[in-house]
Amino acid sequence: MPERVTMGQVSGVYGVRGWVRVRSDCEPLEQLLAYSPWQLRTGTGWCSHELADGKAHGPGLVAKLVSIDDREQARQLVGADIAVHRDQLPALAEDEYYWNDLVGFGVVTRDGEELGRVTGFMQTGANDVLVVSGDRERLIPFIREQVVVAVDARARRIEVDWEADF
Repeated sequence: MPERVTMGQVSGVYGVRGWVRVRSDCEPLEQLLAYSPWQLRTGTGWCSHELADGKAHGPGLVAKLVSIDDREQARQLVGADIAVHRDQLPALAEDEYYWNDLVGFGVVTRDGEELGRVTGFMQTGANDVLVVSGDRERLIPFIREQVVVAVDARARRIEVDWEADF
């Protein structure tokens, strides 16, 4: 089974003809529309859906999936994670990574103090934020060079310029 990479979430319904609202984690957010099929994780597990159409709408996207033809079918997908198979994604340069790849990385301060592990991300509009769980949860802005000093994919570690008591 190919590895799935989560790229967004179905956030609501749009209209009465089966369209759904989508929160995209891609940059730019419309990039999610370039991938099909989507793998959707609902309460019953993963299912595959071909993308019929989609466009940017407000702060997110709206999309029409093949065989989802009315509002009630679309409503069943609200809250579903949207993923694609990793082999659908473009190859990355050596110093690049997908957010998904950073989940589970250890986070340490410049002084080597362990803060915990990356458990997720938040998009705030100003910048993305690492959610780090350790002795407590920390929200650390993902600002290259100012806060995030280094990402070592081989060691699965992120070094940050951040005070442990903050």
